[in-house]
Amino acid sequence: MIQIAQLGCGYWGPNLLRNLDANGDCNVKYVCDMNKSRRDYVATNFPGTTPVADPETVYADPEVDAIVIATPVAFHYEHAIRALEAGKHILVEKPMARTAQEVEAINGLAREKGLVAMAGHTFLYNAAVLYLKELIDSGQLGNILYISSQRLNLGRIRQDVDAWWNLAPHDISIIQYLLDDPEPESVTRVGMDFKQPGIDDVAFVSITYPGNVMANIHVSWLDPEKVRKMTVVGSRKMAVYDDMSPNKITILDKGIDRIENGEMDFDDTNFFSFNHRSGDILMPKIDFQEPLKTEIGHFLDCVAGRTACHTDGEHALRVVKILEMASE
Repeated sequence: MIQIAQLGCGYWGPNLLRNLDANGDCNVKYVCDMNKSRRDYVATNFPGTTPVADPETVYADPEVDAIVIATPVAFHYEHAIRALEAGKHILVEKPMARTAQEVEAINGLAREKGLVAMAGHTFLYNAAVLYLKELIDSGQLGNILYISSQRLNLGRIRQDVDAWWNLAPHDISIIQYLLDDPEPESVTRVGMDFKQPGIDDVAFVSITYPGNVMANIHVSWLDPEKVRKMTVVGSRKMAVYDDMSPNKITILDKGIDRIENGEMDFDDTNFFSFNHRSGDILMPKIDFQEPLKTEIGHFLDCVAGRTACHTDGEHALRVVKILEMASE
């Protein structure tokens, strides 16, 4: 039985705690939160878990094997380092830290201590994203031309990070995974701070990858609709991943093919034409379970040494590097 502690039980913390509590491979010994109302929530709903206010209680307990860090982003680094120094495996919510330098330090210490340092990129445990990855790797879509992503909503407005750092880690993580974690050639960003000075409510970011592959990410917490959609355009087919739809994946046999003309006509300088192709539309059945449940199970498997980490510190580092590039 793996002994777990969780730091932070705010907006996302209860979801983590619920899945940890339901997993038979671990026991949640502590939940640490400075807010008394959150400690009262833990005491009322999870009577087998001890709520504490001081994280040193967690670090000092030799029975604690691993710590889940769900504090505000500004505290991720210090808690991750402190937990690793205390010999604890860590699962850190996205993004793992505020800078690539901080992530590199976390990774280095984890390697030195022989501990798991995992990032909470939940969408890489989503059955629809895994299916989309298989679709790309099988070659059914052909060569990937570009990926377009939208993550929009009206609220929740943050004060500690902007919409880019709050929302885009999901999209960057998915895109990097789909494309096998390439290094971007360039990142450009346009954003605007309408509600709070210096904190962008909306951002449009374009990423160029080797091989003339492009990705475009649009994030906003100032939009009338809740949208969670990603379109992957290939040379053979296209696919749409819509997380708000019951049919998460749609595969479209659509495209434009360039056809070389058989004979050269000197009165016509266009030696090729275009064929607009529109074939079948497929909506595959996907066996779906809560991605966070899968993520928690995977983390515990990693701690037990049963598998390699899917969203390790190296993946987290590439995500944070792109976040930084866009911010610069």
